[in-house]
Amino acid sequence: MENYKIILPIPEESYQGNLNSSIAICTLSSIDLLKKFANSELLNHISIVGRLLSENKGIDSIIKHVNKNKKITTIIVCGKEVWGHKAGHSLFQLHKNGVDKNNRIINSTSPDPYLTVSKYHIQYFQNNITLVNLINETNFETIFDKIRIS
Repeated sequence: MENYKIILPIPEESYQGNLNSSIAICTLSSIDLLKKFANSELLNHISIVGRLLSENKGIDSIIKHVNKNKKITTIIVCGKEVWGHKAGHSLFQLHKNGVDKNNRIINSTSPDPYLTVSKYHIQYFQNNITLVNLINETNFETIFDKIRIS
């Protein structure tokens, strides 16, 4: 029998917190981590917590959100990467390098890193958002401590 992966639909979830907060949390594919943030008192101190599952529509959503909610200045990127997509990696490459003339994230190793958001919105993201790289960190307490320090 051949090895194969069963792909199940994963609900895209995010939880609103304190809209006056400057911190957003992205848990990549880690749903357990997302639920821990959503059910903790920390939700009162962060703007939003959500997952990032794709290097295109997911990143488009983040760019649109931070352009709408200008109070957000920091995104903590934690949790496990989505196998094959490397959406977290692409988010950091976008922040560092932007997009080429075809709206492809420069230096992304993801399979389909093409965005639909405007270059203006991408520049806002690059110039006004600080990304904190905690990719592959899934320990809630460790991440919580980093937020307290930020």
